[in-house]
Amino acid sequence: MTLEIESIAAGGDGIGRSNGLAIFVPRTAPGDLVTARIAGKGTFARGSLRCIARPSPERVEPSCPHYTRDRCGGCQLQHLAYDAQLRAKQKIIRDAIERIGKRKTTLPEIVASSSEWRYRTRLTLTMKRGSGGGWIAGLHQYDDPSKIFALADCPITDRRVVTAWREILAQSLFFPGSPSLRGSVRITADGPVFTLIGAMRFPGATDLFHALPGLAALWWENDEGARRLMHDRRPHRGRRVPSASFAQINEGVAAEMQAYVIDRVMSRSPKTVVDAYSGSGDTAVALAEAGTSVTAIELDAEAADWCGSRLPEGSKSVRARVENALPGVLPADAVILNPPRAGVDERVSQILDESVRRPEVVVYVSCNPATLARDISRLPSYRMESLKAFDMFPQTSHVETVCELVPAA
Repeated sequence: MTLEIESIAAGGDGIGRSNGLAIFVPRTAPGDLVTARIAGKGTFARGSLRCIARPSPERVEPSCPHYTRDRCGGCQLQHLAYDAQLRAKQKIIRDAIERIGKRKTTLPEIVASSSEWRYRTRLTLTMKRGSGGGWIAGLHQYDDPSKIFALADCPITDRRVVTAWREILAQSLFFPGSPSLRGSVRITADGPVFTLIGAMRFPGATDLFHALPGLAALWWENDEGARRLMHDRRPHRGRRVPSASFAQINEGVAAEMQAYVIDRVMSRSPKTVVDAYSGSGDTAVALAEAGTSVTAIELDAEAADWCGSRLPEGSKSVRARVENALPGVLPADAVILNPPRAGVDERVSQILDESVRRPEVVVYVSCNPATLARDISRLPSYRMESLKAFDMFPQTSHVETVCELVPAA
């Protein structure tokens, strides 16, 4: 079928239409006239790109050889000019809010990343044994997630991370005896930290760490999800900064977004704030130092402990699931929600919506417009005061959104 691509969908695919059928075609750009092989029934179908009859003016040549040659699924938008990527993300957010959240809105302002490349300070790869017994580490193909390719370089990732990965793979004889594993390298102030994910035994941990003198720390997360610190070269400064807990991978945009969140909260002059899904607590600490009483809620033990060690008297860190802890820490003047991609538990929305004294503001930080929109739809007693996007992940379809909600009446 020949069709014209109209827009970009949430996952990064281009969307064209034919006789009422929405057709999703990866690696296409708005304005492309393409020929695609179509499969699907009902109101939408998947298309496989065959040729581009007329390229869009928004199309550019992808910079990464893996993007085209290996059909890398790590990025979805390298074939779009950066300003076109930003416009696409604005529309993705607006469409999700209107279609799923049932709220009318305009295109949100979007803050561009100062770096379109080499911004990632963490890279997670899948590792598999090759036919000769050696290990390869790479990313999945976008059109066949069961396959991975050996990654030579990742142009959106900090070179220090890529270098650390090469050094780790050179010592793969110390990996556990599993057929497949995952691993994550993250750059910290003390150097690269490696987390090995998988297996139930890791007898070569000490040998691996000694063979990598540039590594700051080695963590292991087994097949049951238990995570522990195996070895550490970081200087002891009392409690350690979390190195295996979640952290944003684009430090520049993360700092801009955090400043904006703090500004939105402090504009209400709150006396009490709940920072839910608080991570290692940087936002909670900043708010507490500004004179508010903060309760930070975080499930990750290492992050919750580090947050609590830095909070001044009058503020506290609670290690718990947000849906379990929230009733006990309300009422509060302001609530920050910064959940993972799955969004908040439905009980969180219910607690906030049914509170006798609702917060003056709920600032929701989301990395998934679809779950943000769903969660907004579960808060009918709140209205959207503002919506702003931050491009934390150039070259990909992912985007961070900050939604400011206030009581409707």
